[in-house]
Amino acid sequence: MKKSMLFAAVAALAAISTTPVLAETPRLDHREARQAGRIYDGVASGELTRPEARRLSAGQVHLRRAEARAKSDGVVTGRERAWLQHEASQQSRRIYRQKHDAQDRG
Repeated sequence: MKKSMLFAAVAALAAISTTPVLAETPRLDHREARQAGRIYDGVASGELTRPEARRLSAGQVHLRRAEARAKSDGVVTGRERAWLQHEASQQSRRIYRQKHDAQDRG
């Protein structure tokens, strides 16, 4: 009985160590951090009003939740990665547009 339990434990550990980690998204994580920094810089410089910053921050939360949903099954497929990059690109455009519009905090 002990040998079978030991074998099962060793087999389980071997399966864990050989399972590829496909649910990581380091490129997207880095991109999200840069975008959050851009929002912070926009607030600090006065390029973004408080409502603009609030909306953009909500967009960052939306992107993080979408990423969490994609990771929830343990694998981020190519289609999910492409969709997440598309969402991040849209958010980046929103940040750019809000920082470069005529509104500022004077």
